[in-house]
Amino acid sequence: MPSTLLWASIAGLMALLPAARAGFNPNSDENLSVYWGQNSYGQLGWPNGQQRLSYYCETSPSINIIPLAFLNGIETPILNLANAINNCTAIAGTQLFSCPQVEADIQECQSKGVTILMSLGGSTYTEGGFSSSSAAVAAAQNVWAMFGPVQSGSSAPRPFGTAVVNGFDFDFESSVQNMEPFAAELRTLMDAAGGTYYLSAAPQCPYPDQSDESFIDGEVDFDWVQVQFYNNFCGVDNFNNPNAWDFSTWDTWANSVSLNRNAKVLLGIAANTGAANAGSYVDGSLLASAIASSKSYASFGGVMMWDMSQLYANSGFEAEVLSDMGAPASGSGSTSTSTSTTTTAPQTTLTTITTSASPTTTSTSGTVPQWGQCGGEGYTGSTQCQSPYTCVETSIWWSQCE
Repeated sequence: MPSTLLWASIAGLMALLPAARAGFNPNSDENLSVYWGQNSYGQLGWPNGQQRLSYYCETSPSINIIPLAFLNGIETPILNLANAINNCTAIAGTQLFSCPQVEADIQECQSKGVTILMSLGGSTYTEGGFSSSSAAVAAAQNVWAMFGPVQSGSSAPRPFGTAVVNGFDFDFESSVQNMEPFAAELRTLMDAAGGTYYLSAAPQCPYPDQSDESFIDGEVDFDWVQVQFYNNFCGVDNFNNPNAWDFSTWDTWANSVSLNRNAKVLLGIAANTGAANAGSYVDGSLLASAIASSKSYASFGGVMMWDMSQLYANSGFEAEVLSDMGAPASGSGSTSTSTSTTTTAPQTTLTTITTSASPTTTSTSGTVPQWGQCGGEGYTGSTQCQSPYTCVETSIWWSQCE
């Protein structure tokens, strides 16, 4: 038997090791979710872009959740992982790829405790949902066969081989039809499979989000939403504007509207200046204040960032956000907690953030520079981009010159 001195030495060494990582924790207000797959930093032409998935799981033990972005098509599946596709091979007759490197990386990340989601949609998703409920259910079954547990006898292509994701993230930037039966079928399939699987969504911060309202408002059991508080007038950059910032509306959604009354709300932020439209990136005391205020609400579950490549190019930002999440809450948010996991939502009235005015306007004469706003609901400025850029819609709230 080792001596007491030896045990003390071992304990001392263990204390120097990082704490064991856990995936999404519904009882925590310090979850950190970071999207991987789109190489936002590298696509802007800057060096040191997106690395393979396992690199981030090995070097950042604080990240709990990684949504893989994106499955851009669902009914006709389209896989887009930017430069990570360079290590994949095309699957004949499809717009999918076989990615053994990603397969191995998913399994390695999961072995370290990371929750890996397949994110559906993205800004280039154009299918608009499904033509019918039956088409939506069939699509959900196909997606589950592609990314869920391997099904004996299934002919569905599996981009990540034997790797099984921990659930799905819904990131839609425009209105979709029949998405509720699609989400409901995925939830049913996941629940029937046993184990722990999650559904999340990434709505814009104005409530109600026109893209996600139909399936997150009391119809399907979502575990959390990671709300995009950037690229919108209600973003963290307007935290000091009481007519714009309103985390409380999403807290009310979690407590009164969501089918899952224990659903968490993650504060979505830009991970770097180039990760969002001009002015949307926030750090320092303003970000600390927004996080501290959000922590005062019982539904607050942590922070989401877009995206991994931008985060790693922004030295010290992850540590700053972790410090902010660990600081005391401030403000007078809801401190009540729910005791019911799933219940039928009553008719509830939430404060709806209006979009009759945009926080940024540009003279109707002149042109808009790269990354500047050129459209969106309520926008009254110029829609003409400087050459050679064109105006690209990223959501109903925002179009930008790219």
